[in-house]
Amino acid sequence: MLEHRPRRLRRSLPPLRPLPDRAAEDLSFIRKTMERSASFTAVSGRGELLVGVTALLAAIAASLVPASLWPWIWISEAPVAATVALSAIYFKAHRKGLPLTSGPGRKFAISFLPPAVVGLVLTVVFQRQGLTHLLPGTWLMLYGAGVVTGGAFSVAIVPVMGIAFMVMGAAAFAAPASWGNAFMAAGFGGLHILFGILIARRHGG
Repeated sequence: MLEHRPRRLRRSLPPLRPLPDRAAEDLSFIRKTMERSASFTAVSGRGELLVGVTALLAAIAASLVPASLWPWIWISEAPVAATVALSAIYFKAHRKGLPLTSGPGRKFAISFLPPAVVGLVLTVVFQRQGLTHLLPGTWLMLYGAGVVTGGAFSVAIVPVMGIAFMVMGAAAFAAPASWGNAFMAAGFGGLHILFGILIARRHGG
């Protein structure tokens, strides 16, 4: 009887999987865990700097047209800035082998999107209601809010940049309406250039 017990015990144990299969599963689990917990480091400082330059050019152009037309200069600048920023992010991610559509990259984009949609809707509403003097503060604050929420999944300096934009937007609301274009230049131009330089120096481009 004693001789048969070890044999039955051995038969009751589940078969062990091959070591390579277990190692592959472990590596996959580790990789997914790191993606969920890592920061989105593909934000490009150089790209932010270039966005700031295009914003300054837009501010100059807006200062040369009638007051009724200046919002359209900035509305036209938005897709240009988005193209520059996204292209810079793509090239930095490609150069460093960083993921864009998984983990923190996806969370960054999803978190940034709601304030951007709200900004688009309010732009249409304010244009129709003749409240274009509210656009600089609205744009700056909502852009800053998007950067703060998206920046929660990025390096620490990104949400700080978002807070700076929100402060600039609040100041724009408090200032005379005639200063709106100057605040746009200081925010979308100056802050992008400043933080672009800091990001490029601290986080590799």
